[in-house]
Amino acid sequence: MRVYVPLTLSGLAAAHGAGEVGPGPLTAYAVTPGLREWYVSDDIEELEYAALNRAAAASLRMIARDPGEARRRIVVAVDVPEGAAVADPDQGLSAASLGEVRIAAPLPLAKAAAVHVDADEAEEDVAAAAAALGAADLGDDDARFTVDGAEDHELLWFGVQEIPQLIG
Repeated sequence: MRVYVPLTLSGLAAAHGAGEVGPGPLTAYAVTPGLREWYVSDDIEELEYAALNRAAAASLRMIARDPGEARRRIVVAVDVPEGAAVADPDQGLSAASLGEVRIAAPLPLAKAAAVHVDADEAEEDVAAAAAALGAADLGDDDARFTVDGAEDHELLWFGVQEIPQLIG
């Protein structure tokens, strides 16, 4: 099963130094029954893309909590054994937790399939989205529009071997 772990640039650097994403428990995103039901698709690529976007939104929340953090969303895609990622059945269709799973143990970075990162040109929109997130959560339509502006940026794909260049 592929899971998408939201991180920040400093979190990616720490994972690279430790050789693992952790410690556990970790929150990640995957194709869960709730995500399948919400997305109404049988196309696994579309469903995985939806899970990746959920993780990117969680990365934005991490960035918003730390004013010193680089304004680039980071998501690490990791393949885990079946059963390692557990969805909370009570949260199944909650809009806030669609696709959310828990992983008890750290994830070896060697098991990562890819790293997804915002391009440099997304930083301004990600910074604005991080600043507007609180107001968007309270229902401010202009703030929601700003947050959506960050979501318009596609995350770029990088191989795990490229992490040293990403964390620079």
